[in-house]
Amino acid sequence: MIMALKFDTRYPSIDDLRTKAQKKIPKFAFEYLDGGCNEDVNLIRNTAELREVQLKPNYLRKHHGSSLKTSLFGIEYDAPFGIAPVGLQGLMWPNSPEILAKAAFEHNIPFILSTVTTTSIERAAELTEGKAWFQLYHPTEDKLRDDIINRVAAAECPVLVILCDVPSFGFRPRDIRNGLAMPPKMNISNILQAVGRPHWSIETLKYGIPNFANLLPYMPKNLDLKQLGKFMDQTFSGRLNEEKIKPIRDMWKGKIVLKGVASEYDTEQAIRLGLDGIIVSNHGGRQLDAGQSTIKPLTTIAEKYGDRIEVMMDSGVRSGPDVARAMASGAKFTFMGRSFMYGVAALGKKGGDHTISLLKTELQQVMEQLCCEKTSDFPDHLIS
Repeated sequence: MIMALKFDTRYPSIDDLRTKAQKKIPKFAFEYLDGGCNEDVNLIRNTAELREVQLKPNYLRKHHGSSLKTSLFGIEYDAPFGIAPVGLQGLMWPNSPEILAKAAFEHNIPFILSTVTTTSIERAAELTEGKAWFQLYHPTEDKLRDDIINRVAAAECPVLVILCDVPSFGFRPRDIRNGLAMPPKMNISNILQAVGRPHWSIETLKYGIPNFANLLPYMPKNLDLKQLGKFMDQTFSGRLNEEKIKPIRDMWKGKIVLKGVASEYDTEQAIRLGLDGIIVSNHGGRQLDAGQSTIKPLTTIAEKYGDRIEVMMDSGVRSGPDVARAMASGAKFTFMGRSFMYGVAALGKKGGDHTISLLKTELQQVMEQLCCEKTSDFPDHLIS
């Protein structure tokens, strides 16, 4: 059986895109994208332990074809993976959130816009015809929280994602060295790196210096970098609790997903508070280096609570086979951040389409190999 390849065959893997991305963007931007926290232990553990999951093929079973289509919250998507929220996307490649939102819409997969990325709620909704999800960093003031949520509702986003795994910013030595901590600073080394990446620099000039597009209506004008850091620290409080979640549940009429879940306790609280889904996640290994890989709690949480709440996963998922491993372990759906950012950093405006097509092709091949006809059948192929 010959596989039809619908992507640039010079880059037939996510690792190829990562290698290309490293050559295309300044070191400070690549390290912001690529790194974890502290010593990168959890970053490495995420993918390594996920790839210990093994799947069983059934070659002689009658097979009627494999379909990637997956239903979630009453919507049928063309694949069981989506684009995770990523902050400051325009720093890594100019206009990248718009590139990815458009590609996600064209491929009929979810795109989650971060509060702190470089494209606005309204623009993402325009590009996706109201199908983009939105991920909320919790504001310290109720008025700001309510205004952001009202904007998300007006944009007709179907799903609100609330983030629970950033009670403090991760300790990221690379970002500190590169001046990308809070408050950020631009040093001579960064300027020289940008000069050495002319394509990135030209695109940045074309689209403008990246900013927190969703927050512009609330920010004082002409903040210097130190003032920006103070504004962000005063404006957002990442620690969630029942008192903060309840008003959001009362206000938001659509689906609510809690992202950053890594324990049975938090899963039980999400169910008790009437949330619709959780994303088992450790923020891509960027918050707690001493924590578990995502696949470890996912397996237990999905088995125990999968019939009471939609259980999804991100962090450590890099490829089509990784999606299959996660779903065989109990995830109903998966999300990836770095894989898509490598794609746009490597290939610019073609990167979103390329990466989605590559992942679909990889996952289709796995399903055909397993004799797995529907994505919901992946658990039947898990070797436990």
